[in-house]
Amino acid sequence: MKVKAVLSQKPVSGVESISAQETMGELVTRLKERRVGALVVTSGDNALAGVISERDVVRALATEGEVCLRSPVSRYMTSEVSTTTPEDDTVNVLERMTAGRFRHMPVMDKGQLVGVISIGDVVKVRIEALQRENAAMEEFIRS
Repeated sequence: MKVKAVLSQKPVSGVESISAQETMGELVTRLKERRVGALVVTSGDNALAGVISERDVVRALATEGEVCLRSPVSRYMTSEVSTTTPEDDTVNVLERMTAGRFRHMPVMDKGQLVGVISIGDVVKVRIEALQRENAAMEEFIRS
């Protein structure tokens, strides 16, 4: 199964992002409003600059306290981001996410950011595919 199948199953198209200059407080509000676990961080030219997640917020709060909420997202984001493409295989993506211990991956197509997938998105689509295969096998055995 390809990453594009995962993207097609997502209820909302597009990419939720935040600029590197916005504050961690603004990030927390946006994560809550959008009901997501991470946002893509963009630079001044709207290019991919990094990813920032709930885990990053927790780490910042644990080490610096609430003062971190006034600091820019760029201070806490992951700037070395692993990306995928719509044509990549989901098993490979799951392996990379598990090995790298991250849960969100931007999807790039011809240098453009086209989406973000989470490990939960990939697992959901893979389970649905396995259930369909299982049902087809059961039907085959019965007939």
